This record gives sequence, C-alpha cells and structure tokens, in this order.
Amino acid sequence: MAGNLQLVPATAGKRLGAAVVDWLFPVAVLVVTFAIGFAGITRTRSGGFIIYDTASLVLFGGIGLGITLVYAAVLTGLEARTGKTPGNLLMGIRSTDNDGYAPGAGGVFVRGLLTGAGVLLTLLGAVLVVVFKWFDAAFFILGPLLLVAAVWAVLVVVSNTWDKGGRLRGWHDNAAKTLVFDVKAGRDPITTGGIQGPYSFAPLDLPPVQQVLSPVAGARAPQVVAPQAPAQGPQPVHQTPAAPAAPAAVAPAPVHPHPAPAIQPDGRTIPAQTVSYTSPASFAPPGTPAPEAAPAPPAAWQAGQQFPAPAGVGQQFAGQQSPGQPHADDDVERTQVRPGTAGPAPVAVLRIRLDDGRDFQLDRSVLVGRNPVGSAGEQHAQLLAVDDPGRSISKTHLHVLTDGAGIWVTDRNSTNGSAVTTPDGLRTPLAAGVPTFVSPGSSVHFGDRTFYLGQA
Repeated sequence: MAGNLQLVPATAGKRLGAAVVDWLFPVAVLVVTFAIGFAGITRTRSGGFIIYDTASLVLFGGIGLGITLVYAAVLTGLEARTGKTPGNLLMGIRSTDNDGYAPGAGGVFVRGLLTGAGVLLTLLGAVLVVVFKWFDAAFFILGPLLLVAAVWAVLVVVSNTWDKGGRLRGWHDNAAKTLVFDVKAGRDPITTGGIQGPYSFAPLDLPPVQQVLSPVAGARAPQVVAPQAPAQGPQPVHQTPAAPAAPAAVAPAPVHPHPAPAIQPDGRTIPAQTVSYTSPASFAPPGTPAPEAAPAPPAAWQAGQQFPAPAGVGQQFAGQQSPGQPHADDDVERTQVRPGTAGPAPVAVLRIRLDDGRDFQLDRSVLVGRNPVGSAGEQHAQLLAVDDPGRSISKTHLHVLTDGAGIWVTDRNSTNGSAVTTPDGLRTPLAAGVPTFVSPGSSVHFGDRTFYLGQA
C-alpha cells in the first residue's frame, strides 16, 4: 500500500490507459473475425436471383463473439470481486462501490454496458447488414459505426474530467454508483476498510478516557522531602541545668531562601515548603505543603522548657497542634494552588440537534429509534425516541457511542438504512452493524430524519 493514507481519485489518463489495455484484445478479435467472415462471403446467381453464401461470416463471426463474451464474463467477475483488471493493475487503479469496497457484478455490468454502447450499436448494424443483405454497403455502414463507438467509449471513460465534484465520477460511474481510485498515489480502500478506512475496524465499545485531576486518598504518595523531626517524642537529656539560651543564638543549618509563608483561612501561618530537585520520575504534585525543616532544638527545649514564638509565626510550632484542633491537611480544600498552575483542560460536551429543533446532550451510550430498546444483556444509559409519523425509522435504528472528539454510529440493521454527510458535503451510506466514526459538524441521516452533531 502507498505511504499516503488519503484516497486519491484516478485521473482521466489512467482511466483511459486501463480501458485500452482491457478492451483492445476483444475489439481486435471482433474486427479480425468479422473482417474474415465478410471477406469469405460468396455471391452466385440462380434463377435470376443473387444468392449470398454467408457461411464464413457465421463461422468466424460466431467465433469472435464467443471469445469476446467469455473474456467479458471473466473480466467482469474479476473486477466485481477485487476491483482489479489487467488494465487496472498496469495503471495502478482500483474500481470500487460508493462505500469503497469491491464494486460487485451489477456495478461492473452497468459501467461496461454504458461504455460499450457504441460497440453494441455496431454489432446491431452488422446483423442488419446480414439480414437485409447489404453486403456491398457493409463497409460504409459498419466503418462509421465503429468510429462512433470508439469516440463514445473514450468520452465516457474520461468523463470524470467534467465532474464538478472533484473529478471523482464519470458518466458511467454515476449510473453504476462506482468510484475509481489511484492506489499508487494513495491507499487502496478495498483492502483498508473502504471509504472510512481504519476507523471502520474500531470496536463497538471503546473504553472511556479517564482524566486524573489530582492525587486522592489511597493513591501512591509522591516523593517529597519531609522536614527532619525526632523519631519519637522529646527525649530526656541528662545534663547540668544552665541558663536558657535565646533562640537566636542557635545557628540553624544552611538552607535556601524560602517563599513567603502561606496564610490559612483560619488565620494560622504555615511556613512554606522547600523541596529539593529530584529526577523527572518524581514530578508528581505533592499532596499538601509540608512545614519547613527546622534547625536542631536547643537542649533546654528538649527537656520540656517553653520559649516564646518568634515574630511572624503562629502560636503553634510546625508539626504540633493543640488537642481538638484539626490539622491543615485534614481538609483537602485547604490545599493552596501554586501561582501559574494550569487547571485541567475543559472537555467538550457532545450534543445532537434533531431536524425538528430538539437538542440533546449525549451520554456515553445512546440508542436512537422510533421506540428504542436494548438487546438482551445490554445496558444503555440513554434511550432517544424520535417521532416518525411516516414510520421510516426502525424501532431501534442507531447505536451511538461517544468517544471524546466524536461518536461511533452503528446502524442496527434498520429497514431504510442510514447515512453520514461530512462537513465537506460527502454523503456515505452506513453498512449495517459496522461502527463508523462521525466528527462534529457532520449530519447523520436515519430513515426520513436527520440529526446534526455539535459541541457545547
């Protein structure tokens, strides 16, 4: 398959080249056999009448017609199943139906019938020449007919040149509802999921995308640098009592500059936390601000002596709290948001608007129909009943599955079928039971009703 995953319509030149390769052999066989047959006709007089012996024409003409019919049948069957012919393989193109799959015998037959209409007219002229014994004028009758047949076939093959829809379809394609793609310049739709491509291979039920907004209780704790504190309660120190030393006399350990303390809603001041740099694997956000590492307490404090709190600090030291007073980390809502921290990206809400003006917000899984009911063992969060006086909608017509940026739509083997029209105006029928991805801005047609997919 080509590296380009887009669909590329076949050019008129490649179409014409493939047609010449495919039909040069049978046309040559017909011309040669009929020429030999006409050349072998003899004329005799009997009783004042001219008698023509057409045995050679019947023989060679029959051989030519038989070979042509067998060749046409084999070629039709090959193209109907695979979209390939000798000419298509040589020029790197494939013929498909409207959905991008093998065109089928009906489509190939209609294409060939319209393209070869001039050849059929020439054969009809040959029959009339034999029936009315216009052998003397056969060349002047059949010659122009063959020329007209050739010109008509060329015009039909390259008629996609005048297609206003991006040179996608010729006259015979419109009649047969077929398409022709260049598989050397783009992908082969027959082998890659049709017009929809890999999307048509998607499972019916896709797992929802879960966004993690913040750590929660019970989650794995992030790696943070906790303040150094004694492993147990204050340990008694046996030493000679001495006069209390002022707190400022204690030389703290060298620390980096800290940001300003955070003021809590209840008026308490919590010293800012200093976190040392670690590897990118530890970039998980810390759960709550931790008190800063304090210098080693003086011996008198370890013995239980109280000192006044320094100016600018609350009545309680970090790590200590009075009985009955809740800790700052007990309330998740007290967590301070860092300046410049971006919140979670808003998630677009998918909505559909029916052709009668009603608007609905979609749940995860939705059934749409005249009176939708889930299958046995199915649980759906939303059932969307649509009024249909003309009864063009099936009871359970569509299954809609939301998937972030769009929806997956599946036709539930409805009677009148479904189709999708993309924002660029391309209408594609839905194959029954095959999920099709639909992006916002598209319209989904089911029965005689339509809904438009948008975002809120």
